[in-house]
Amino acid sequence: MVIENKSPSAIAEELGARLKQARLNADRTQVDVAELAGVSRKAVLNAEKGRASLEVFVAIMGALKLTSQLDNFLPVQEISPIQLAKLQGRRRQRASGQSAPGGQEPSEW
Repeated sequence: MVIENKSPSAIAEELGARLKQARLNADRTQVDVAELAGVSRKAVLNAEKGRASLEVFVAIMGALKLTSQLDNFLPVQEISPIQLAKLQGRRRQRASGQSAPGGQEPSEW
C-alpha cells in the first residue's frame, strides 16, 4: 500500500500494520516485544493499531531490530542553500574595533 495522499490516521494505521507484520515475521509475541521494548503489551497492541506515541513506536522498532530503517523513514535533512544563506547573513563579517572608555580613540604614549 502506498501511503502518499492518505490521512494522518490512515498512515498511522498502515505503519501499525507494518509493525505488526515485522513482529510476526520475527516470530515474536506482543508480550515478548513489550518486554524487550520496556513497554506494556497494551502499548504494543495500540502501536499495531496506529495509536502509539513516537517514543513507544521507536522502542518497539528497537526491540524488533528495525531502528536502522528510521533513516529510510525520515532521512537526515541537509540545509538548503536558501536556509544556509539566511544563516550566513546573521554571521559576523568582521570584528569590531576596540574603543577606549568614553568612545574616544586610544591615546598614543
